[in-house]
Amino acid sequence: MQYRTNPKNGDRLSALGFGCMRFTRRGSGIDQEKADREMALALERGVNYFDTAYIYPGSEVCLGQFLKAHNCREQVRVATKLPQYRINRTEDLDRYFDEELARLQTDYVDYYLMHMLNDAKSWQRLCDLGVREWVARKKAAGQIRNIGFSFHGGTLQFKALVDAFDWDFCQIQFNYMDERSQAGIDGLNHAHEKGLPVIIMEPLRGGRLAGGLPQAARKAFEAANPDRSPADWGLRWIWNHPQVTVVLSGMNDVSQVEENCRIASESLPGALSPEELSVYDRALAAIRKSMKVGCTGCGYCQPCPRGVDIPTCFAAYNASYADGLISGMREYMMCTTLRKVRSNAGLCVKCGKCEQHCPQHLPIREHLDGVKKRLENPIYKIAAWGAPKVMKY
Repeated sequence: MQYRTNPKNGDRLSALGFGCMRFTRRGSGIDQEKADREMALALERGVNYFDTAYIYPGSEVCLGQFLKAHNCREQVRVATKLPQYRINRTEDLDRYFDEELARLQTDYVDYYLMHMLNDAKSWQRLCDLGVREWVARKKAAGQIRNIGFSFHGGTLQFKALVDAFDWDFCQIQFNYMDERSQAGIDGLNHAHEKGLPVIIMEPLRGGRLAGGLPQAARKAFEAANPDRSPADWGLRWIWNHPQVTVVLSGMNDVSQVEENCRIASESLPGALSPEELSVYDRALAAIRKSMKVGCTGCGYCQPCPRGVDIPTCFAAYNASYADGLISGMREYMMCTTLRKVRSNAGLCVKCGKCEQHCPQHLPIREHLDGVKKRLENPIYKIAAWGAPKVMKY
C-alpha cells in the first residue's frame, strides 16, 4: 500500500480508502460477517482510512462493531459525516454527534465531515447556529481531530466554500469523466493550493467507468493494455494526480479489496506515461458520443445572472442518458436543488449572456430547455417542494 501525507498534520493516510456505504445487505440489515472479512482484509493490506456517514443505513454500527471486535481503533482513521441539512438548532449538533460516537463505539472521530455541504450560504446557516464555536470545542476536547466537508456542486461554489473557513480537509467527486464538472480539476487544484488533503469519492462514477463503458471505450483500453481492467484504468488516472490524498472505493467483495489494494500499491503520482494518458482521451471521445450536450465544463458561461449552474446542469443531463434517468436526476437534485440557493435550469430567463461567451458555440438556452423538460419532471417537482422541510432551511 502506498501512503500519502496529510499536509496539515503529517498524518499518513492510505491512498485507498474503504467506503462503507455499499456493504452487502442481508434481509433488513448489513451482513456483518461478510463486511468484517472485507474490512479485515483491507486493514491487513494496509488500508487505514474508513469512511461512513450518519445516513448510511447500519454503516456506522457495522464499522463500530468491526473496530471493537478486531481491537484496531488506533490503527484506523475513522471518517464520518454530520447530516448538516438536518441541523435546525444548536442542540442538534451534539445530539447527532453523540449518537454517531455511540454507533461507532469510540470517543473521537479522526475525520469529521459536514455531509453534502454544497455552498457557502449553507455553511453560513450553520455558522449562525454556532457551528464554528462547536467545532472549536470538540477539537479542543480531542473528540474531532480534523474537520471537513463533502461536496456535490460546481467549481465556483466549491472554491467559495473552501475559502469560507479554515478547513482541515475536503471530499469531492473526481474521475476522468468529471475532470471539468463538479468541483473538477480547478477545484482540486484550489484545495491543494490551500494545503487541504482531498478525499475522492465516486472514482468510477458508481461503477459506470468499470462495467458500463461503450464498446469503443473498452476497446481503447484493451488495445493499450489488455491486462488492465477499465476499473484499473479509472483508478490509476486519479492516483496519477499528486493533489489527491485518498481515493474511496465502496468495496463489497474480497476480490474487489484485493484488486484495488494491488492497484493502489502500483499507482504513484505522475506514473502514467503520455501514451497512457492519450488512451483516456480516446475513451472519453467514445463516451461523449453518447452525450446529449457537448459541454466541456470550461465555465466561460458563468456566472449566470440568475444563478443557473450551467455546466453542472449539463453534466447531470448527460448523465441521465449515459447512466440512466434515475442516476441523472439524483445528480441534478444534489448538485443544483438540495441547497439554500438553487442553481437549477428552471431559473433561466433566456437572457442569452451565456451564449456570448461559450467557446463551443452551444445553443445553451435551447439545451437548458431540454434539461428542464427531462429532469424537472413531476417527480423532481415533488422532491424540490419537500427539500426545504427535509434539509431544514
